[in-house]
Amino acid sequence: MTLFKRCVIATRESPLAMWQALHIQSLLRKTYPESDVELLGMTTRGDQILDKTLSKVGGKGLFVKELEVAMEAGEADLAVHSLKDVPMTLPEGFDLVAVTEREDPRDAFVSNTYASLDDMPPGAKVGTASLRRELMLRRNYPHLEILPIRGNVGTRLRKLDEGQFDALVMATAGLKRLELHDRIRAIIPAEVSLPSPGQGALGIEIRDDNDTMKKALHFLNDPKTRACCTAERAVSRALGGSCQVPLAAYAIVEGDELWLRALVGNHKTGESITAETRVSWENPQAAADDVLAQLRAQGVEAILKAVLG
Repeated sequence: MTLFKRCVIATRESPLAMWQALHIQSLLRKTYPESDVELLGMTTRGDQILDKTLSKVGGKGLFVKELEVAMEAGEADLAVHSLKDVPMTLPEGFDLVAVTEREDPRDAFVSNTYASLDDMPPGAKVGTASLRRELMLRRNYPHLEILPIRGNVGTRLRKLDEGQFDALVMATAGLKRLELHDRIRAIIPAEVSLPSPGQGALGIEIRDDNDTMKKALHFLNDPKTRACCTAERAVSRALGGSCQVPLAAYAIVEGDELWLRALVGNHKTGESITAETRVSWENPQAAADDVLAQLRAQGVEAILKAVLG
């Protein structure tokens, strides 16, 4: 069945973003073989500003704004995002119409010298672009030197290979999607480095008045992944939901239950609090509400005030 004659996918032009867009393009072409599915490559402000961490230049929205402008102007019908890069509250007029089945959401340890974080000596340099990962490192490996790193996957690996860092902590999903499995020395367990909200999933964004695309893209939505990410993003949204907040939230479905874990802390000191709950997977908001109540009872507001100044 053909629901549309032509659609345009807006995407960033980084290798990983292009892989994601090409992946969705191939699924659409397979499902709607008589339709024309094109890509519109774009460079966002997040791609252009590489000398500062995201927490200092405006956060995750820097990776999506230009794509939304293209949809608003009628130049594109949908945008494909790494869900972890999608702001917790979308601008008015836009809808997250689908969340795809998740790739491995855990963090990866990447090094040319060491087999794992546990093997690294005092003063060894670890690069990360995430306050959440910085918190994890200070919490579990206070003897390491933690340094910021920006750029796409290839740029970060090049900096590692040049000796600027002894190791990197990166998203496993991105490395796997780019067929860079061999660069992963170890997968960091979720118990050590709890993933960020939406990590490993793709989010498909459209204008909320585009009923044709809502119907056409529905098959891309994975209900259980969406439930997990809905719970994770609800926790983040309630606590400020930005790159300035060192926050992890990760849910999985086990049987009929959704198991949600969350962690919030101060990336400068390693101080942190945790919470978890299990509810029906069909009620992700209840999971978020429970976890948020636990975090507030432990003083999350004071931690956030210390972090945000």
